[in-house]
Amino acid sequence: MSGKKVAVVLAGCGVYDGSECTEAVSSLIHLSAAGCVVSCYAPDVTQHHAVDHTTGKDMDATRNTLVESARIARGKVEALSGLDVAAFDVLIIPGGFGAAKNLCNHATVAQGDAAKMVVNPDVEKAVRAFHEAKKPIGMCCIAPVIAAHLLKCKVTVGQAEGDKWPYAGTVGAIGNYGGSHEAKAWNEACIDEANRVVTSPGYMYDGAPHEIHESVGAMVKATIALV
Repeated sequence: MSGKKVAVVLAGCGVYDGSECTEAVSSLIHLSAAGCVVSCYAPDVTQHHAVDHTTGKDMDATRNTLVESARIARGKVEALSGLDVAAFDVLIIPGGFGAAKNLCNHATVAQGDAAKMVVNPDVEKAVRAFHEAKKPIGMCCIAPVIAAHLLKCKVTVGQAEGDKWPYAGTVGAIGNYGGSHEAKAWNEACIDEANRVVTSPGYMYDGAPHEIHESVGAMVKATIALV
């Protein structure tokens, strides 16, 4: 996979209001190890809110998703509106609550009210463009709800029940969005070959950091294998 060009879409910095840091960095590490050339993007929009990660409570602060994403990308991040799909082979979107708050509004949509699900226009444009070009798309953790909603494809967020699966209710949301769910272990990836979409649980599983790194790796490996 050496030399393959990958666009990674970030959603800010921090599990509760941005991209989940372990998932985002694991994506970059696995892609780098595979010899891929990575470019980071993020929507240039105001975050849904800012969260004090020591307490989990909202902060009286306004933050920009692109600016916060630069913390993970070491400053090398561009506005998603400028992404040229023709220049890339693969699209990767890590999880974190920011994917459900800044890339779409899943976090505030009641499970029985799927019609109110809205995806950021630049995110939707990118996902649909990669899909139409038959270029692989990889997502982990909560991000697969975006693919389920837009592409009506098969995804995984892990298991529908169990003590180690605190967000198991998301399985029902995927069905409500028109997607289908495939149960997978924390270290397995779901591959929808028809839609060229690959997903893995990430921190939907209450695992240790090295397990999440492996979960993300399963998604990255399977996604770039579709190129």
